[in-house]
Amino acid sequence: MNRTALIKLCRPHQYIKNSFVLIGFIFSHQWNVSTFFQAAWAFCAFSAAASAVYILNDIVDVAADRTHPIKCARPIASGAVSLGEAKKLCAMLLVGALLPSLLVGQFGLMAIILTYIVINIAYSFKLKHVVLIDVCVISMGFMLRILAGTIGLGIEPSEWLLLCSMMLTLFLGFSKRTSELMQSAQSDDAFGQNSRKVLNEYTPILLTQLTSITAACTIISYGLYTVSSHIIVLHGTNNLIYTLIFVIYGIFRYLYLTQRHAKGTDTAQDLLSDKHLLISAILWVITVLSMVA
Repeated sequence: MNRTALIKLCRPHQYIKNSFVLIGFIFSHQWNVSTFFQAAWAFCAFSAAASAVYILNDIVDVAADRTHPIKCARPIASGAVSLGEAKKLCAMLLVGALLPSLLVGQFGLMAIILTYIVINIAYSFKLKHVVLIDVCVISMGFMLRILAGTIGLGIEPSEWLLLCSMMLTLFLGFSKRTSELMQSAQSDDAFGQNSRKVLNEYTPILLTQLTSITAACTIISYGLYTVSSHIIVLHGTNNLIYTLIFVIYGIFRYLYLTQRHAKGTDTAQDLLSDKHLLISAILWVITVLSMVA
């Protein structure tokens, strides 16, 4: 058993996406030890569920991945992990994803995680081949993360944060399709025939329009969130508007990476490898926490 390959199969670097689970705790002002540990368990639960989903997707796509110039290096496609080992690990992670829900004592969290798993099973087998729906399902996964960290823990979710997160994740989803379409166009016919079928339904112009719309909506919705009278009263400050600059720069930088360097296929990796994005994200977190704490 190749433990390194098994860990790689789980894609732990993608766990950064599960930070969406913590948004509710950070912005709720319900800062106590009990809620903190509940949020931590919810994060672990979604991490296990996400890894199980990634493994399932790799199992389903193993034939196509073997002909892909980059994805052929994935553990299952390369043969480092057998299909049997992958299926066993996937089952263990699915069980592990539900156990933290029992420890938290919130059945709402279990229901949200089950919904996430079911939706992603449908995505792996069918929905990822349906134009526009494919990106909407990706966005829905992030929305469920936020709901897991709010409703799943008994915290009232903020409509503004849900709106901002929906627009941001739609932007990232369409950016991902843009990068994939660019890579497909630059590759040979063999790869083009085995790339995502849904890419045949997208065009560069359509994706440019969709990313532009969602980028603008992300910036506007977050800007409106920072100046909302309810939010100003909740956090006791009207200075959140100054954090908008980090959001704007982050969006612009991601557009640049997508259009000029064909990035965007792996958001977590892009964030961790690009110092501009990473510094912007860190400064945003520090600034926000200093204002709402």
